[in-house]
Amino acid sequence: MLTGLWIRDVVLIESLDLAVGPGLTVLTGETGAGKSILLDALGLAAGVRAEAGLVRRGAAQASAAAAFSPPPGHAVWSLLEARGLSAVPGEDLILRRVLSADGRSRAFVNDQPASVGALREIGALLVEVHGQHETVGLLDARTHRDLLDAYGGHGALLRATGEAWRAWREAEAALETLSRDAASVASEAEEAGLMLAELDRLAPEAGEEAALAETRAVLGAAEKALADINQAGEALEGLPPRLAAAIRALGLARSRALQAGAGAEGPAVRRLAEAEAALDAVFSGLQEAEAAVEAAASAFDFRPDDLERAEERLFALRAAARKLGCAVEELPVRRQALADRLARLESGEAELVAARRAAAEAQTRYIEAAAALTAARTAAAETLSRAVEAELPPLKLERARFRVTLEPLAPDRAGPGGCDRVVFQVATNPGAPFGDLTTVASGGELARFALALKASLAGRGGEPPLMIFDEVDQGVGGAVADAVGLRLRRLATEGQVLVVTHSPQVAARATAHWRIAKAGEAEDLRTRVEPLDPAAREEEIARMLAGAEVTDEARAAARALMHA
Repeated sequence: MLTGLWIRDVVLIESLDLAVGPGLTVLTGETGAGKSILLDALGLAAGVRAEAGLVRRGAAQASAAAAFSPPPGHAVWSLLEARGLSAVPGEDLILRRVLSADGRSRAFVNDQPASVGALREIGALLVEVHGQHETVGLLDARTHRDLLDAYGGHGALLRATGEAWRAWREAEAALETLSRDAASVASEAEEAGLMLAELDRLAPEAGEEAALAETRAVLGAAEKALADINQAGEALEGLPPRLAAAIRALGLARSRALQAGAGAEGPAVRRLAEAEAALDAVFSGLQEAEAAVEAAASAFDFRPDDLERAEERLFALRAAARKLGCAVEELPVRRQALADRLARLESGEAELVAARRAAAEAQTRYIEAAAALTAARTAAAETLSRAVEAELPPLKLERARFRVTLEPLAPDRAGPGGCDRVVFQVATNPGAPFGDLTTVASGGELARFALALKASLAGRGGEPPLMIFDEVDQGVGGAVADAVGLRLRRLATEGQVLVVTHSPQVAARATAHWRIAKAGEAEDLRTRVEPLDPAAREEEIARMLAGAEVTDEARAAARALMHA
């Protein structure tokens, strides 16, 4: 609700401070008195586009400030937070704008510098303007869907649709990520599979490298020892026959020496016997040596294939470790890690299938939620159309027709608010085609259509903003003007309405009445705003009824209107 308006050097207003109350406040006065200046000043404070012509002649700048008291749950508090502006919900909110004579302007929210764009966003949540030349808010096609949803009470359906849409978007994003990574995952899975197959074939075990190295060292030493034994055996191989031949030759020589008469105890025979005995001992030792060498060779449990296999195994393990960039001892751990990684990679396809299914299911849920919302909107559109059309005849729009149309949105334009575009359309004459409100209706009709809509929407959609109607009664009088006033008063019981009017029937319905007049000389005119008490109100309404000369009959008629 607007609670105060402070104006400095705006057109014909030098300085004006106004306290604004709830209900219906009317502004009356002669044409050209400056009624619209107040609305221009309010628009300046609310961020409406302003030109340097608003600055009072001779002044360096114009300024306007408006104080509002939105309730704690009002959407404006969230907007302020999003714009980084400090405010305490429940306290007054002051919008202020300063316009220099060169056309530049500065904006403030609770004395904090703000952009004019931010001021305009905030003002749009607090003020609606409906007039001969502009209609802000209500007839903007971008607001129609929200208005219909508020009228139909679609909050739960909207929340369900929004949640379903967000779930669908999240599922689609997850699917896109998995799909994008699918090619690289497949390549990685192939590489991991080949490496794992190699390690599975090797089947490395903990401590195997040390054991193989020790086995390799032992087998290598055994191989060399066996070679030496074989070499000794080869060296001994020709000795026994020669020794046996030498022993036989000595025995024959000893026999012949005895035949030759040498005595058995003779030196020659004795020496030959000693030589024969020595050689016989050597022959026996040599036989024992040969047997020992053979036994030693047999004692070695060595097979050349064992060493070859050990070396091949050790080389294969070390090659695999180099490929993986790790120590041989880490191969069993790496093998398990590869197996786990491959399992995860192979499950990626299953994840992709699951993600496609989840995205499809989320899309189905969104379509179902949006369809339920569309059905509710269709029903609400019919009800609202009938309600608005019922309001038209009293407002001298009995030949007009009104309808709320739902147009399906393209799939790529659907969103958390559903799959519908909602448009308010009118046909101003029988047989005429329906069209957009702002292009089909004239200025006066447009304001009255807005009033009919507001009257039909009254009580729906939460906290209503300040509603401004600029000469909504233009071109009508009598019963129609009275119908306009009645509807404005009805709207004002739930919100706050400010109306510029020339109609005594409308003025008579006011909660508060301001008279706008000019004062001063031609070169120094000023606009004066005078809040009226009941007696002054009666006189002003009588003037509106009678014209220049106020009669007792006009005063009586004014009293009758005020107390009707």
